[in-house]
Amino acid sequence: MCRCKKARALQTTEPAINLWRDGWYRFARRLDSPNRGPRPAAAHVDLIVVHSISLPPAVFGGQYVQQLFTNTLDWDAHPYFKQIEGLQVSSHFLISRLGELWQFVSCDERAWHAGASRYRGRDNCNDDSIGIELEGIEGGAFEREQYETLTGLCAALALRYPIQHIAGHEHVAPGRKTDPGSGFSWANLQHGLGWPSNRFPEVTDLPKRS
Repeated sequence: MCRCKKARALQTTEPAINLWRDGWYRFARRLDSPNRGPRPAAAHVDLIVVHSISLPPAVFGGQYVQQLFTNTLDWDAHPYFKQIEGLQVSSHFLISRLGELWQFVSCDERAWHAGASRYRGRDNCNDDSIGIELEGIEGGAFEREQYETLTGLCAALALRYPIQHIAGHEHVAPGRKTDPGSGFSWANLQHGLGWPSNRFPEVTDLPKRS
């Protein structure tokens, strides 16, 4: 059984103590990012933020996203990179089109993924959220393998942290960000997780809340 399939099979049934060590997830490929910092002392990590990313836009595969998150991207490698030259960002996780899972920042620490943001009555979502990037484009469809890995990861996160909310970048930074966009199926994720709809953003493909 491949690493990704084995992870999906085990991550929702194993005790949390076997899945996490110092905020690092057992089934993710670790690649440390320098773009991180401590969370505020009173941070209550109860939010997952879903993003989409591709470098260059709409080009999948390769290591450009990993290089961006580790400040090793060659800004001369593609003309588009000049538009983001010097950008220092990170996410806790990245899920490739094949469902492969990478981790760049311990979930006990603050990653630089949400930017100026507000959700569930709180500002600065980086302080108390976990960021997950899906390789893809805003408004585009995502792969079955990505939903499988995302579902298992969210379930594992809920075993370790008091997760009560999950939203897209577009929901925590409306008007500024539009990812993951209309091609992402929140209903698919909710069905896989079995979580109540009030943990999810107000979107059209989820059942109406009572």
